[in-house]
Amino acid sequence: MPSDFRDHLFPLDHPRLSAFRSCDPYTYVDALRRDPFVDKVLSGWMELFASPEPFRGITTDGRPVPDLFAAGCDEGAEVKSAADAGLALLETLGASERDRVLHPLDSRVWRAWMNPEMYLNRYGIRLEETGEGVRARVFELIKACLSPAGYRKVRDVMTVNGFLGDLVGLPRLLNEHSYNINVFGTPSEDGPWGWNLWGHHLAVNCLLIGGQQVLTPVFFGSEPNMIDRGENAGLSLFGEQERAGLAFVRSLTGRQADQAVLYDRKRDPDMPAGRLHPGDELHLGGAFQDNRVIPYEGIIGTELNAAQQESLLELVDLFLDYQPDHGRAARRADARRHLADTHFCWIGGRGDDDPFYFRVQSPVVLAELDHHAGVFLANTEPEKFHTHTLVRTPNGNDYGVELVRRATGAPQRLDGPV
Repeated sequence: MPSDFRDHLFPLDHPRLSAFRSCDPYTYVDALRRDPFVDKVLSGWMELFASPEPFRGITTDGRPVPDLFAAGCDEGAEVKSAADAGLALLETLGASERDRVLHPLDSRVWRAWMNPEMYLNRYGIRLEETGEGVRARVFELIKACLSPAGYRKVRDVMTVNGFLGDLVGLPRLLNEHSYNINVFGTPSEDGPWGWNLWGHHLAVNCLLIGGQQVLTPVFFGSEPNMIDRGENAGLSLFGEQERAGLAFVRSLTGRQADQAVLYDRKRDPDMPAGRLHPGDELHLGGAFQDNRVIPYEGIIGTELNAAQQESLLELVDLFLDYQPDHGRAARRADARRHLADTHFCWIGGRGDDDPFYFRVQSPVVLAELDHHAGVFLANTEPEKFHTHTLVRTPNGNDYGVELVRRATGAPQRLDGPV
């Protein structure tokens, strides 16, 4: 039987919860950093964020593959509605809030996003600290740039975060508005500009330029990944991706599985040191990993039969459901063009209840799904009710960097003012 998250609730007087009952998002970070282990993890992330190394993008060997992304193609992005929503947001803000929200296009703040609840990078404005009118404009901007499914997923992640805060008695730290919004450049139908939204278990980065749109990096996660009581009972997340990934790995023959399955256990003792990260578990493309070298692992697309190849592309497409139809179709076509260079790897069991990790990686897309141990729940081993997913564009086009470079001639190092 699958594990129920309610079997792993801390008592409300447990120190993991009670020690932070009086904290707000600011003092909570200070309290956490008194733990040397936590402080080391957070310091490592901050060192990556502050690194003078210019943006290069995720690669397999440190060298971006050239000529993968063509600028100037009209992919049908809804640039007018997005620009109108962006300008409406800025017009709603007071001078102080606008100064905090608005950044140069090449600002390092693009790369400040993080998915833990630890409020370290305090750029932009936090939705819980602004008014209903501003929040409404933020949601209109998100809705203008994502698919209906994507907008719903953003709101669902926020809703589950509020459910978690109530569940563990920490609503000041975990609520549906524990998220920051930033805008980069000037909203325009023609020139490059963008925005990002991030906080606990959520990060969306959106760059628009002409008729093109880049919506990576994105991170969607939740602990738990369902709501079982109250007005939102029945809400659940990530089941479709989980089922499709499991069905795909089960479709592999013995020889194919030998190539694809790296380890049979989610926390396998044969893993090399460092493969299991104390904050990221097994996923590799998370926060502050913009320049990470991630070699291909697993089975390559040319080792699959035609039906399996289509299933792999359908799996990629499920990870792109947050993108509007125009962008999703273009990214799906990109993935198909590079199917021969697409790799799939798996770590964990293949039973219905087993937690697992998998990654689909090609020159133009990296998608990961990972089950985690508890943070605010008490499970010390990964369980399927705590899920992280992410999507990136490797080889330099996260945040639309390569498109901006090609369209404007600007280096777009993402090391500009914060």
